[in-house]
Amino acid sequence: MGKDERIRILSGSASVQLLEKISRYLGVEPVDTYVGRFSDGEIRVQIRENIRGNNVYIIQSTNPPGDNILELLLLIDAAKRASAKSIAAVIPYFGYARQDRKDAPRVPISAKVMANLLQTVGASRVLTVDLHADQIQGFFDIPVDNLYAIPVFKEYVEKKFPDLNRDDFVIVSPDAGGTRRARLFARKLGDLPIALIDKRRPRPNVAEVMNVIGDVKGKVAIIVDDIIDTGNSVRSAAMALKEKGATEIYVLITHGIFSGRAKEILDDSPINEIVITDTIEGNEDRLPSKARKISIADLMGEAIRRIHYSESLSVLFL
Repeated sequence: MGKDERIRILSGSASVQLLEKISRYLGVEPVDTYVGRFSDGEIRVQIRENIRGNNVYIIQSTNPPGDNILELLLLIDAAKRASAKSIAAVIPYFGYARQDRKDAPRVPISAKVMANLLQTVGASRVLTVDLHADQIQGFFDIPVDNLYAIPVFKEYVEKKFPDLNRDDFVIVSPDAGGTRRARLFARKLGDLPIALIDKRRPRPNVAEVMNVIGDVKGKVAIIVDDIIDTGNSVRSAAMALKEKGATEIYVLITHGIFSGRAKEILDDSPINEIVITDTIEGNEDRLPSKARKISIADLMGEAIRRIHYSESLSVLFL
């Protein structure tokens, strides 16, 4: 590390609030950065401080619109051309992660395209939260740190339910792919039992619940997942759990997209509460009345601090 060991942190327009929270946690001032538009709509960015020889952390979620991705790429290029020593792309929500494989003829592997773009433009590492598919880390030839929101949700659940016990609670994975996440979360909460929703997807954003695997009767069911989009899958899962005798249903999901009619769909469901993190901003008008947002800023701030000072991140996963 050079003589200037300050953490230099900035963001694009998609993660302004998260930048402020992380900066407060780290006790640093954000780098003065301009992100705007020319009259024709082209993006213009400028880093207004000297960052030569510094380790720079650029915070930007890459949820739609595509301008969010382009802003991140342009900011990385600006930092590279300003002679930053290293450039970490801090991506709270990694867009296009659901397109991580070729599941039909003549389709792109969009997550791989995003990885190529980030590396080509000059990112030296990536820090993200709850990648939709862990194998996306293998699309990169630079270090990738994939944090889990589990510590944030664990704190919430322990405050909400101070008397957790195996007889009254069950952790639910909404599909087979999320079983590992549910099992890990259940272990963090004292080895609670888990259940699994068996479903199939006839087409994107459409899920059909086939069966509930596990005992949920008479229990408080806590669904954990990484992304909530249209809300159809979660609503179907909640209805299936209610039919199987679950007394209450809580949903803990890292990334709240809430597209289309998600607000109405989720308000018209047996879910008691939906808890999301602040990885995605600007979705307040789309939030269901049952939704509550909690911050992941301290977890991300601690990860940035540990990366900056070459400390282990393992403790954040324990």
